[in-house]
Amino acid sequence: MRRTVFYVSDSTGITAETIGHSILAQFEGLAFETHRIPFVDTPEKAQAAALRIKTALAQNGERPIVINTVMDSALNEILAGSGALMLEVFAPFIGPLEEELGRKRSGAVNRAHGLVDFAKYESRINATNYALAHDDGVNVNYADADVVLVGVSRSGKTPTCLYMALHYGVKAANYPLTEEDLQRQELPALLRPFRERLFGLTIDAQRLMQIRNERRPNTRYATLEQCRWELEQAEKLMRRENIQSLNTTHTSIEEIASKILVQLGIEKHMF
Repeated sequence: MRRTVFYVSDSTGITAETIGHSILAQFEGLAFETHRIPFVDTPEKAQAAALRIKTALAQNGERPIVINTVMDSALNEILAGSGALMLEVFAPFIGPLEEELGRKRSGAVNRAHGLVDFAKYESRINATNYALAHDDGVNVNYADADVVLVGVSRSGKTPTCLYMALHYGVKAANYPLTEEDLQRQELPALLRPFRERLFGLTIDAQRLMQIRNERRPNTRYATLEQCRWELEQAEKLMRRENIQSLNTTHTSIEEIASKILVQLGIEKHMF
């Protein structure tokens, strides 16, 4: 079975898509064709979105599912005319919150992902620039780092650093453990002053081989034997130096980042 899903929003659609994905993931064995319709903030745009949803209904025979974060009730009425299953994400929360807080909602759009707090936004941009400047051991001055990820090449350090920077404003650097580091079985001298900020990433050898073969096929670097040796030595070094670590093989970037922040006691919030 395949169902069509629309994420409709009067802003970016990120919230609708994030919540929708989390909900739909609970229904195994079903395939979903998803579409995002952002910035539905006028009657004309709502009518165009409703027409698009109606067209999907006519083509597929099954009514589409709409996961909706539009705040304007008039626009929601237009969308409801599409005949789709309407799931208004915020509706169950607004009434109880208005009663509890003793005031009506403002109805303003783009509050979650807009430039509401310039200081927080600038912090995220600065952290992203920091992650780029301190990628793969290029810049080894880690005095300002919140966390320094260590691990063998292609174990997921760079994307994790960028995710933590962009979403949480965390200044994350990363250092790739070299063959020389692994052979010595000693923490590199430049990392020792920052021991409490270190966190190790590891990965299954088979998966590492696949990733490396995409980057540098038919090289010693990408052989299973080399991957196994590097990982064994890296994990041994992390245990020896008492560095917390995480296997990234079956873990999403979002989960990796969250676990790192929790285990290192870094209190940061998204957006």
